Amino acid sequence: MITVRKAEERGATRLGWLDSRHSFSFGSYYDEAHMGFGALRVINDDRVAPGGGFPLHGHRDMEIISYVVEGALAHKDSLGSGSVIRPGQLQRMSAGTGIRHSEFNASQTEPVHFLQIWIVPDSAGRAPSYEEMTLDNGAPEPRLQRIAGRHADGPGMLTIGADVDIYRARLGRGEVVRHEPGRGRIAWLQVVSGEVGLNGRGLAAGDGAGVEDEVQLSIEGLGEGGEVLLFDMPGPSQ
Repeated sequence: MITVRKAEERGATRLGWLDSRHSFSFGSYYDEAHMGFGALRVINDDRVAPGGGFPLHGHRDMEIISYVVEGALAHKDSLGSGSVIRPGQLQRMSAGTGIRHSEFNASQTEPVHFLQIWIVPDSAGRAPSYEEMTLDNGAPEPRLQRIAGRHADGPGMLTIGADVDIYRARLGRGEVVRHEPGRGRIAWLQVVSGEVGLNGRGLAAGDGAGVEDEVQLSIEGLGEGGEVLLFDMPGPSQ
């Protein structure tokens, strides 16, 4: 079963410096039918104006991943971490027992577009930590690149405190990648850019799709510039 969450159906927060779209309930946006999917709690599609950003604020017991689509995002936190991440880089902050951080557009002239993703950890009360990496963009495309998971199986992969594997794929027209969720597992596909097909269903930038009880997923580029993130995680009975 594939349940599509269209981009225009998402919740929205609009401020002078922020245009944010929420796949799941977040902040003042509440939708009982969209409280998350498995361990995936938040996907916020954020566009921040030049010089704008989120001032220092706190989190606890959440795996927080930032994926920059365009522009540059400046991060500082109470662990002493500070950096600017750009497209092709990935950042993970494990809030654990408590962490405070800020995120600002690193540019005074250009907007930044990024996805902020929250994943519920397997256990609470861990020590907070921070990690970032540069994604491997040199391998032949198309492929599903595993970029994060509970166990890193090589360089170029973030570790997260949850049984969730995150994959990235970039697809041109007619290019196809496939994935087989394991027994008892579910998946969420988020379209970052372009247009793709998921088992024959057309999806556009900003669309998401929850997947349950599917033996195989076939993801096809329907135009140039298709990019997706795929989250593979245990189903509710696991």
